[in-house]
Amino acid sequence: MQTAYSSAATAELTSNATMRAAVYKGSRVVEVETIPVPDIGPGEVLIRVETCGICHTDLKKVAYDLLPPPRIYGHETAGVIAEVGRGVTRYSPGDRVIVFHHIPCGECFYCRRKLYAQCPVYKKVGVTAGYEAAGGGFAQYVRAMDWIVERGIEKIPAGVSFEQACFVEPVNTCLKGAKLLDLKSDDVAVVLGQGPIGLIFTMMAARTGATLLATDTMPARRALARRFGATDAFDPRDRTLDERVKDITQGRGADVVIVAASAPGIVDQAVRCSRPGARILLFAQTSHQERIEVSGASICMEERSLFGSYSASVDLQRESADLVFSYALPVEELITHRYPLNEIHLGIERALHPDERSLKIVIQPQRTTPGVGPGV
Repeated sequence: MQTAYSSAATAELTSNATMRAAVYKGSRVVEVETIPVPDIGPGEVLIRVETCGICHTDLKKVAYDLLPPPRIYGHETAGVIAEVGRGVTRYSPGDRVIVFHHIPCGECFYCRRKLYAQCPVYKKVGVTAGYEAAGGGFAQYVRAMDWIVERGIEKIPAGVSFEQACFVEPVNTCLKGAKLLDLKSDDVAVVLGQGPIGLIFTMMAARTGATLLATDTMPARRALARRFGATDAFDPRDRTLDERVKDITQGRGADVVIVAASAPGIVDQAVRCSRPGARILLFAQTSHQERIEVSGASICMEERSLFGSYSASVDLQRESADLVFSYALPVEELITHRYPLNEIHLGIERALHPDERSLKIVIQPQRTTPGVGPGV
């Protein structure tokens, strides 16, 4: 398998030094263009992208013009190494890999405290398809820089699909939050929001043996939450939600709440359905424009812990990869739509406006056939 991938990638590169990429142009515009295949230097590798998931952070950057163009987004990347730079010995052309786009320095003030997402080197993206580095997975090839090659690549075992493998990065981010929560088997936990991230949290929480409740406005997602381990799932607009949670906790409220969606009033809802002393994780509140308002006494006098978790942890890289590669988390089942690169606009629109038939959407840059989804 590796030889076939290697020879195909090499032939393609020697005959054609250009590729297709979805370039963010500003003002919410993404256009598929022909651009040069990235050149690699010493210690770097070139990866032929097979699958890249659409992440909500990418959507926010496009929808709200958060970064100056041009950029090529996409960071949930799985593919095949096409070339290696001088000095690279751990990887060879033909290796099937996933790549993390952020890796910390390991030595600074924040790294010493394991707050890797605050490290200045971590904030510097190390994977690009061209232009200012922004992940690059929405292109046919990406260049992984030397510090990423050193610690930010994991090989995909034989028999594991690229679609399954592209979940390693988002699973890592959820695992980081789950470790902070330290969920116990006798806890009652509520996961607010059952999009792809909320469902990954539901899968993880179910593995602890905790009693698990979930909320989502879509019946199909509530059904998935139950299938992946939730004891029950509710519509968050149900005015009796808080009472339902208290009914199964002898009137106390949940021990743990994971806020895996962003909506007005959702943090206040997390407080209301939790008990005094509860642990509340904010995971989806990533916009500086978003404001939350809760009773100060509900945090101070009632001794709740309200904290955040953002992005991946290099310490959990191997563990997150093992969870995905072993199929301990059936994340590939979350994929509902697959689009070739030239239809990325359809994927972005569907991800921005999800419905009962859509959940995780992935881009497959090497495909030329039309997109595939439920009923398609």
